[in-house]
Amino acid sequence: MVGEGVLLECLNHPAVEQILVINRKPGGMSHPKLREIIHTDFLNLASIEPQLAGYDACFFCLGVSSVGMNQQEYKRITHDLTLNVAQLLAKGNPDMTFCYITGAGTDSSEHGRIAWARVKGATENALMRVFKRAYMFRPGFMQATPGQKNVKSYYQWLAWVYPIGRALYPAGFCTLREVGQAMINAVIKGYPQPILEVKDIVQLAKA
Repeated sequence: MVGEGVLLECLNHPAVEQILVINRKPGGMSHPKLREIIHTDFLNLASIEPQLAGYDACFFCLGVSSVGMNQQEYKRITHDLTLNVAQLLAKGNPDMTFCYITGAGTDSSEHGRIAWARVKGATENALMRVFKRAYMFRPGFMQATPGQKNVKSYYQWLAWVYPIGRALYPAGFCTLREVGQAMINAVIKGYPQPILEVKDIVQLAKA
C-alpha cells in the first residue's frame, strides 16, 4: 500500500525522470517513466545488480507487520533483507539518498522492551551508517491516495477515522500523498534531521 502511494507521487512529479520498481510479482501499472523488474529473492540480488546502478535515490517501502511473526523471522525480513538491499545499492550508488519507511514508535536506542521497535531502530541506525544521505520516515496512520488498488481491507473500513484523527491528533496522522511528496523533497532539498516523525513528514511535503 505504501509503495503504491509513493509510486503514484513519483509518476506525477516533474522532477522524477525515471523510476525502477523491484517487485515480487507484476504491479500492473504502465507509464513512460516506469520500468519494473520482477525478482522474488530480495536477499540475493546478484542477478539484477548491474541494473541497479545510476540512480539518485531509493524509496524503500517494503515491510511486514510483526503481528503473528516470531522475532527471528521479523528481524530477517525487516533488518537483514533491508540491509542486504541497502549495502548493494550503496556499492553502485555511493551518493544515493535512501528513504526508508519505518514506523511511529521505533526505538532508536535498540534497548527498549518492544521487540519490533528495537529491530526497526537497529535497521534505521544501520542505514544511517551505510548512506551519507539517509532519511527515516516514521508515519503513523496513513490515508491512502484515491485510486489506489493495494489497500488493506481494514484501512478501507477505518477510512472514516482519518479526518477525526488528523483534527484531534495531527502528530499521528498523515496522507500517503504527503509521504511521497516528502520523500521526493528529501532528495531534492534535504532535511535538517535524518529521522522524520509525522509532523516532519507533513512539513517537508509542503517544502
